[in-house]
Amino acid sequence: MMRTRVKSASPTTTMHGSNTAGTDSVEWEMRPGGMLVQKRTSGSDQAPAPTIRVRVKYGSAHHEVRISSQATFGELKKLLASHTGLHPDDQKLIFKDKERDSKAFLDMTGVKDKAKMVLVEDPQSLERRYLEMRKNAKMEKAAKAIAEISLEVDKLAGQVSSLESVTSRGGKVAEKDVLGLIELLMTQLIKLDGIMADGDVKMQRRMQVRRVQKYVETLDSIKLRNSMIASNQAPGRQQPAVVVTTKWETFESSPAPPPASSSSKLNWEFFD
Repeated sequence: MMRTRVKSASPTTTMHGSNTAGTDSVEWEMRPGGMLVQKRTSGSDQAPAPTIRVRVKYGSAHHEVRISSQATFGELKKLLASHTGLHPDDQKLIFKDKERDSKAFLDMTGVKDKAKMVLVEDPQSLERRYLEMRKNAKMEKAAKAIAEISLEVDKLAGQVSSLESVTSRGGKVAEKDVLGLIELLMTQLIKLDGIMADGDVKMQRRMQVRRVQKYVETLDSIKLRNSMIASNQAPGRQQPAVVVTTKWETFESSPAPPPASSSSKLNWEFFD
């Protein structure tokens, strides 16, 4: 039964119903039948709730459980779990031909000492919990697989960085090394594509996919630079023709050459 807190209209209501000038308020709770009674408190002056014995029938077995009269049906289910091996979420407690909610209190629903109940297994709850367990197990498996792929990508990332360092300095790397790394990274990408995940695990998978794609793009750039270096260093490659133009300049300030003697003979040479 749901409890309801109701404050009195006056600042404080005494046991005799007279109003005082105090500032405290009285808390009430709803009892079966709509009766409002003062709420129980856990003060040190209040006597502890009595312990009652509840007899529960589950299948052909009978179990007797000792529990506080002010406990909830949910607390009773937890005690019954150790006796029956049935998970509390899979239990349905029937008292007076009515299933009781786990949050309901024993005493407020009329449960007294030596009260009898029937415990049955809730198939729908069992199915839901089974599906939840399967889902959790699947997510754990997916997270483990992603973690293993991440370690593999870490190793490949170091090799990619080494190749990039060589080509950035103008060096050449073996083509088979570049293609081999691309193939290994694509294998990890295929593995990630086959992992089905939700929530945080799905985000982890997406991060690893982007990471692998980034390294593949880096290797493509390395492959391109490597091919350019190889083409420039290829033997027998024709170098581009060099065109030399000569510009004649006249220097007026330069002294004129001495006149040739009459006896000297000029030899003219022709240049094609």
